Amino acid sequence: MTNFENPWKTVSSREVYDNPWVNIRHEEVIKPNGEAGIYGVAHFKTRAAAILPLDENNNTWLVGQYRYTLDEYSWEIPMGGGSFEEDIQESARRELKEETGIEAKKWTDLGRLHTSNSVTDEVGFMFLAEDLTFGESEPDDTEILVLKKVSLEEAVRMVMDSEITDSLSIATILKVARLKGV
Repeated sequence: MTNFENPWKTVSSREVYDNPWVNIRHEEVIKPNGEAGIYGVAHFKTRAAAILPLDENNNTWLVGQYRYTLDEYSWEIPMGGGSFEEDIQESARRELKEETGIEAKKWTDLGRLHTSNSVTDEVGFMFLAEDLTFGESEPDDTEILVLKKVSLEEAVRMVMDSEITDSLSIATILKVARLKGV
């Protein structure tokens, strides 16, 4: 039988950084082997919503942008954050419209994932958006976005060739491909 009790013990916790989106803590811990240790925890103050818009011909739209933290350009599916008070599907609707100008009548909840559970508590939610209508995008002032229309098959190839490296994008693209038999 597997023991699911927490083997870690927190001795102390100290905030070392805080902004409107993330809080960083330094924690003194007792590790599962009984020895003293430290842990850094990044607590996210929003939930991530990732959306794969898909038209009737199995085409989707990728968002390209330069990612400051990676110091490189990244192709991703549309995504963004939403407060814990906001319904996560409403966050997804807002982000899809904001980044692409696309609105969808049909939404499928594809589940959730932890983006990097060794250092952060961030949770990402994945959605498939279908029955699309198109309008003007309204990106944030921190975003210089490039939209690229690709087939679902091309998006899968980009995942497999590591041209798409974002974890939420990868999981969502592969889930949708499986659902659609691609």
